[in-house]
Amino acid sequence: MSIYKVEICGVNTAKLPLLSNEEKDELFRRIKEGDADAREQYIKGNLRLVLSVIQRFSGNSENVDDLFQIGCIGLIKAIDNFDISQNVKFSTYAVPMIMGEVRRYLRDNSNSIRVSRSLRDTAYKAIYAREGLTRKNSKEPTLMEIADEIGVSKEEITYALDAIQTPVSLYEPVYTDGGDPLYVMDQISDKKNLEENWIEDISLSEAMERLPERERHIIDMRFFEGKTQTEVAEEIHISQAQVSRLEKNALKTMRNYLS
Repeated sequence: MSIYKVEICGVNTAKLPLLSNEEKDELFRRIKEGDADAREQYIKGNLRLVLSVIQRFSGNSENVDDLFQIGCIGLIKAIDNFDISQNVKFSTYAVPMIMGEVRRYLRDNSNSIRVSRSLRDTAYKAIYAREGLTRKNSKEPTLMEIADEIGVSKEEITYALDAIQTPVSLYEPVYTDGGDPLYVMDQISDKKNLEENWIEDISLSEAMERLPERERHIIDMRFFEGKTQTEVAEEIHISQAQVSRLEKNALKTMRNYLS
């Protein structure tokens, strides 16, 4: 994909307009009043944002025109959903929306693995529900809360989210310095039979034994059972903030012991 193409989808990127903060505020005020012309101007005034985002995908083989169009969809969604009362810059809100739209497009059009439409729909509903619940409740929702929100079992959600994950090739280069590249497979080793492995397990167990019972229980649920802080909080009937604080204290205690 060439990121140096001047004309993309019939748009001369060298002559994209740039809006001042005052112009953005005025246009957005008019957009909220239903002014279609203001919406069109605001879209055109933020196309540079789309261009900057798709440049991050310059290593992809997808056509730049296609990515630009998809990025524009993300931009339009951001404009339609942006809440000016939240005191957040529009670009801060829009960039993740544009990137998310491009990434979904790349996932859906990947030739390596084809995921059924129903699975993708379930995954996207779960993602949107998670974002909505997070904004509404100011905390990360549990898997069960997301399942209740969209009316799907938590097992189906887990399967759907796993299905849309983009696999990474073992031969994906992660670093190069003018010489031979370093691949993902170079970073993987089998430590099952190393003598140091069981010694580390003993040290870790001893460090955990030094923790108060509640903190030890939190560490066990978080790092051995894979539960979120929210799920732990619900199980032991304290707030998520308290779980976070106790977890940090426990990890600090363990680090001090292991060092």
